[in-house]
Amino acid sequence: MVKRASFSKFEAVDEGIIGKILISEGSEGVKVNSPIAVILDEGEELEANEEANQTIPVEPKKQKNASEGVIETKKPSNNVIQTSHTRIFATPLARRLAKEKGVDLDSITGSGPHGRIVKNDILDVNPTNFDDNQESLEGSTLRTGVKQVSSSSIMDLYSDREFKEIPLSSMRRTVATRLTEAKQNVPHFYLRKEIVIDELLRVRARINAHLAEKSNKLSINDFIIKACALALQTVPMANAVWAEDKILQLKSSDIAVAVSVEDGLFTPVIRDADVKSLSNLSKEMKELAEKARSKKLMPNEYQGGSFSISNLGMFGVDNFDAVINPPHGAILAVGRGVKKPVVNENETITVANVMSLTLSADHRVIDGALGAELLQSISKYLGDPVLMLT
Repeated sequence: MVKRASFSKFEAVDEGIIGKILISEGSEGVKVNSPIAVILDEGEELEANEEANQTIPVEPKKQKNASEGVIETKKPSNNVIQTSHTRIFATPLARRLAKEKGVDLDSITGSGPHGRIVKNDILDVNPTNFDDNQESLEGSTLRTGVKQVSSSSIMDLYSDREFKEIPLSSMRRTVATRLTEAKQNVPHFYLRKEIVIDELLRVRARINAHLAEKSNKLSINDFIIKACALALQTVPMANAVWAEDKILQLKSSDIAVAVSVEDGLFTPVIRDADVKSLSNLSKEMKELAEKARSKKLMPNEYQGGSFSISNLGMFGVDNFDAVINPPHGAILAVGRGVKKPVVNENETITVANVMSLTLSADHRVIDGALGAELLQSISKYLGDPVLMLT
């Protein structure tokens, strides 16, 4: 009778890549809780000295020698760090970090499966406990990054300084989470352009003179919203959002505008901005901004859209790079208008009002050439605002 080998399927507790298999297929007598493989973080390699320390905690497997009929025993070993007193289970990355930082693994309580010491256990150690010959505290903080350091460790850094602890509001926590994920997961690229806005200022002044009797007034931001909405119609492939396994190209121009509020920001969405007049856009934007500041926006008023605008010009900012608001394909960062010398077509120099535009685009949705075409279209409408009135 032929005896079939039985195999078991195990699910790894940690995420990573298998760097070395310690228990070969079909092995018998494997003790419970024994390591069966080495898991590495992405980009990590199994070092030579680590590989030499990897051993297999398997009960001696009896094998019959064909010539002598005697029993041979394979030499056992362990995937652990051996000390004179006890065995310390730790991942290869944790061992390497501990060695770099001079951390004594005997003093660490592992948080991994069955008490195994993992990367975060080493990173959570108070940096002030490191040996004097290790890298400086500043260098350690910069290299590991704030994200990987515990709150208590950060507070320990400033234990000798006076500070006020400000609890995170739910809004600030949400904003922090979303922007961190956006910057980490969205492949940003940036396109920059300076435009002369003298004609825009003249047209705005003339329109506001007529609107004065109606107690209404157009802002520069109203023109920017309209210009972006029309540009998305001119370059429809850029009017799109990332939907993980597909791209959704929207028909209407739904523009989200960042509004600063206490503890964070909202991005109310003006829907169908391409077909609304500048006066109606201005009125709707004022109403949405007021609702945002009083925290009365309904979800349908700040969710959706395909494109965002963040204008810090009123705060005296010349230019900046904005973080994309997923799933939007792009966001336009607008700086203030400043007087600069400009070379005219006849090669004479004049002083003009110049405004900086920076387009942050999601490279999964918008390629470089498409982003350049979109920014050029936005610039065209802002440079010749009469096109927005037709």
